[in-house]
Amino acid sequence: MNIPQLQIQTTPAKLGLQIDKTIQELEQPKASLNIEQPAAILEMSTTRSQLSLDTTENRADIDLKSPLRRGAENAQYGLQKVQEGVGRRASEGQQLMKIENGASIADVVKQNTDRPQVDMNVRFVGDRTKLQMSFSEGSLNINVTPQKANIDVQINKPIHNYTQGKVTGVMEQYNSIDIDWKI
Repeated sequence: MNIPQLQIQTTPAKLGLQIDKTIQELEQPKASLNIEQPAAILEMSTTRSQLSLDTTENRADIDLKSPLRRGAENAQYGLQKVQEGVGRRASEGQQLMKIENGASIADVVKQNTDRPQVDMNVRFVGDRTKLQMSFSEGSLNINVTPQKANIDVQINKPIHNYTQGKVTGVMEQYNSIDIDWKI
C-alpha cells in the first residue's frame, strides 16, 4: 500500500544589501600669517669733550705778545733802563769828581765802549711745561626703545565635504514553498 507522501520544498529568501559608502573629504587650508617687525627707536645724544690749551706763555717766548702785555713789558723795561742810566751817570759823576785820585775821562769812555761779546747759540723756544691744558670729558647717551612685532593671523576654516552613505536592501531571492504530493 502506497501511502501518499507529502513533499514540501522551501526556498529561503535572500536579502542583499547595496551599500553606497560614505564619502568624507576634509581639507585644512594653512593659516594666513602676516608678521611685521618695526625698527627699534634709537636715540643718541652726545656732549662734546672740551680740550683747552693756553699757549700764552709759549707765544710770549717767540715774541707773539698781546698789545697790553707788550706795553706793560716795554714800560717796565724803560723804567729799568732809566734807573740803570741814572745810576751809571751818578757813578760816572762820582768817578770824575775824584779826578785827583787818578781817574780820567778816558777811563769813563773806555767803560762805556768796551762791551762783552755776546755768544751766538741756537736756542729752542716754546717750553712745553708752560703749556696750560685742561680737558673735560664728553658723554654719549644711547636710548633704545624696542618695538613689538605686529602679528596678524587669520585662521582658515577647514573644508569639509561629506556625502552620506546609503544602504539599500535588495531581494536577491524570494522565498518559496513548493508542496507536492507523491502517490
